[in-house]
Amino acid sequence: MDVKKYAPILARYGVGIVFFLFGILQLINPQSWVSWLPEFIVNNFDPVTFIYVNGIFDLVIGAFLLVGFLTRIVALLGILHLLGVIFSLGFNDISIRDFGLLLVLVSVLLHGSDEWCLDKKIWK
Repeated sequence: MDVKKYAPILARYGVGIVFFLFGILQLINPQSWVSWLPEFIVNNFDPVTFIYVNGIFDLVIGAFLLVGFLTRIVALLGILHLLGVIFSLGFNDISIRDFGLLLVLVSVLLHGSDEWCLDKKIWK
């Protein structure tokens, strides 16, 4: 049995679930995420509104990854988003976790659509 074909699917599902859940958590309780915002965002934007917008962004990225819609574009957006998060956090346990997620997204970007992606159904 060839199980290698499932690796890209599991990578896409795994990172998609993480983004989706982060989005939901930010929308349910945005106040608990404000402390992670860099000072320049807190000083120039309403922090709770920023968290809501970020939560929607994460939720959409997660949903699109889960169904495999615009897979490479969404992976690239997630990579850019995580690079911003990593650089704003500096070196700590959270940024190390996000670096791991970034590498999974790079894998998804490089592989592109897998056989279970909606992309494969839409653009044959």
